[in-house]
Parts: sequence; C-alpha cells; structure tokens
Amino acid sequence: MSPEVLSTPVVDTAKPTDRAQSRARVARKRKAVVSSARLVLLVAVLGLWEMLSRAKVIDPFNFSMPSQIWDQIWTWITHGTALGSLGEQIWFTLHEALLGWAFGVVAGVVLGIALGRIAFLADVLGPYIKVLNSIPRIVLAPIFVIWFGLGPASKVASAVVLVFFPVFFNAFQGAREVDRNLVSNARILGASDRRVTLQVVIPSATSWIFTSLHVSFGFALIGAIVGEYIGATKGIGLLVAQSQGTFNAAGVYAAMVILAAVALVAEGLLTFAERRIFRWKPADSGH
Repeated sequence: MSPEVLSTPVVDTAKPTDRAQSRARVARKRKAVVSSARLVLLVAVLGLWEMLSRAKVIDPFNFSMPSQIWDQIWTWITHGTALGSLGEQIWFTLHEALLGWAFGVVAGVVLGIALGRIAFLADVLGPYIKVLNSIPRIVLAPIFVIWFGLGPASKVASAVVLVFFPVFFNAFQGAREVDRNLVSNARILGASDRRVTLQVVIPSATSWIFTSLHVSFGFALIGAIVGEYIGATKGIGLLVAQSQGTFNAAGVYAAMVILAAVALVAEGLLTFAERRIFRWKPADSGH
C-alpha cells in the first residue's frame, strides 16, 4: 500500500441534516426521561404522604393528606367557597398580582435604566435605594392596609414593592454591562443619548430584565396573598386565612396548590414570550 493511501485523511460523510436529526432525537429522549423522572418523584412523594397520614405516622389533622386536599379543591370547584366561586377568588388575586407586577416592572425598568445610564442619579439615589431594599418588605403590608384599606389597592402596593427591587437591580446591571464598543460606535455614527438608550442600551439589557421577570411575578403573587391574608374581602389569601382559622389544613394546602398552578402557567407564558423575543439566541444544549 502506498504512503499516499495511508496518509489520506478520513472525511466525515455524515450530512448536516442527519446530525441535526440525531441531536433532535437525543434531545427528545432526554426530555421524555426528565419528564418521567419528575412524574415518578411527584407520585412517590404524594403516595408516601398519603400512606403515612393514613397510617397515623404523621398527624392527618395537622398535615392533611393528598386525597383530602383534592377533595377540598373539587368542593371549591363544584360548590364554590364561602366567599363565592373559586374562579372569582383566583381572578381577584391574579388581578391584584398582575397590576402590582406591571407597575413594579415599569418602575424598576425605568429607574434601573436611568440610574445605569446617569451616574449622577446613581450617586444621589443609590444609598436611598439600598436602605429601602434592606427593609423587610412583607412588614409593609399592614401599613398599606392602614393607608389604602381592605380593597385591592393595598394588595397592589404590596406586590409593587416586592417586584420593584429585583427588576430594578437587573435593569441597572444590564444597563451597566452594555458593550462600550457598541455605545462608542453609535455615538460615532451620530446617535444622541436618547437613541443610544433606546436602540443600544435597552435591547442589550432585555435579557437581564427578562431574567428578573420570572422571579418577580412570583413575588407579585406573594405580595397579593400576604395583603389578603392580613385583611381583604375576597381572594386566595383570604381563603388561606379562613382555612387556618377553622383548622382546615386541607384548605390551606389546596389554596397553595391553586397558587402553584397559577404561578406555573404564568412562568410558561413568560418562557414562551422570552423564546419568541430571543429566537436569535442559540439553544442551550444542556437543557
């Protein structure tokens, strides 16, 4: 055999489409395995909880059991709650959380971008924001009830203060992390400060802002629930308070399950919106 034959390199003849299909199959298989593992874990935890409660290893009065929690949810769905229909309670809480989330996000993004772009504002307002951030914001809920009453306004205010800070700090950091070369090139091309902010800084900070949105909606729900728990006329938080007052552990857990379902739906919608906006970003093969 000639040396030329021995030295001939091996060429990968696999087509790009074949490799892409293979990676897609591997990704689908991994997704199926992960989903199955999650389902098995959930069934195992719920089954163990049910078994221990029925065997009186744990006190069913205090800890309830999954079957009783489901019965409570089904009763609320079919017969309503003492406050009205379950859908009305969910919408009441969701409406407060959405309003608080929207106001908190807008305020956090505007102030975060402004302080990230204007050093003088950051130097003046920075210490005050740090002080306000150090205050446990849950303790403000009773004050808001005193100020705004038992209506939705006090719950919206509680949601706003919980949402504002994570959004603000992410927007601020995103504005500070903008590629200076992009800013310099925009200025060379004659862009004003306003156009640099709108066309360079804000788009660059969008991924930072979206990261905070996933967390902040959960905070908005917490703010609304805490406000309702302290004092309200409707809402899931009031259902929790009433269930606790009557030592109905199943009712407390049922309200938590409903809130978790609402939060998961909101998370799914945010993830869908993020993927639509950032379609240009390469997918993470590890997830």
